[in-house]
Amino acid sequence: MNKKIKSNIVTRRVPFEFPDDIHPHWTPDRPEFAHMWNGLSLTMPYLEPYLIRTMREGLKRVDDPAVLADGFAFIAQEGQHYQVHQRFNDMLKNNGYPELAEIEKGMEKYYARLSKKSLAHRMAYSAGFESMTLGATRFIIEERSKNFLNADSRVASFWLWHMVEETEHKNCAYDAYQAACGGYFTRAFGVLHGTWGVFWPGIKAAALMLKKDGLWYNWRSRLNFYKYVASFLKYVLPYIARSMMPGHTPRSEKDSEWVKEWLRSYPSEMTLAEAPLVDTSTPAMPVPKMKFIKTEVNHAVV
Repeated sequence: MNKKIKSNIVTRRVPFEFPDDIHPHWTPDRPEFAHMWNGLSLTMPYLEPYLIRTMREGLKRVDDPAVLADGFAFIAQEGQHYQVHQRFNDMLKNNGYPELAEIEKGMEKYYARLSKKSLAHRMAYSAGFESMTLGATRFIIEERSKNFLNADSRVASFWLWHMVEETEHKNCAYDAYQAACGGYFTRAFGVLHGTWGVFWPGIKAAALMLKKDGLWYNWRSRLNFYKYVASFLKYVLPYIARSMMPGHTPRSEKDSEWVKEWLRSYPSEMTLAEAPLVDTSTPAMPVPKMKFIKTEVNHAVV
């Protein structure tokens, strides 16, 4: 019998709410940036349940108690994430973009097909996507002063929280893949597959919303959108390249000081009384300090 181990990855129940008074252009001067992230949000309630199902199945092949504990903590965090994204996406559809439901149908079919692939293929997809998110986190954290300045704090804070926790569990999908399946070439392909599987429908959703706004055929707006995509890729592509190298692990990537401060501020299993909102009126956007209700969540694995 394995010794009980508790993961250092924690579950934070954060009550982010998105009432209909939130404008889909939550960065008023940068609607193209808002829609790029709105489009990526649309993918999360389809991607993250897939990641959870794949992790749960993969852990049946794992004996290492530390990998098991982290794997179940990963499941708990991702479960929180996709539920919040679903509320946000519902707000977008209610606020002028019901056509997004067609893209959602396409993603539902895509992940249904993907779920029929081999476990090694599916776990490599998960590990590859999770490796790519480290670049997305670096982009969203390091560029926060430029991209989130004067944004709706409820949306900006939600994205920052999500990406901080993506960094916290950055090793889980990789470790589970290595323990359950292993194999370099499948993992390397999974980096490309996992990135494309989320990036492409997210871009399609962003373009749909910009078309609905009448901005897609405005050359200035289209150029702005491409600039944001290029800025995003400038951060992400080096992570993709490194993740595909033999012997690379997510542990090789250093966490930013802002991410470390956020994690120190919310160090244990908790239910927050209210969502921690970043002050987007100041370029520094320091980590918010909030009171929380401590709860016990047992991720120990026997």
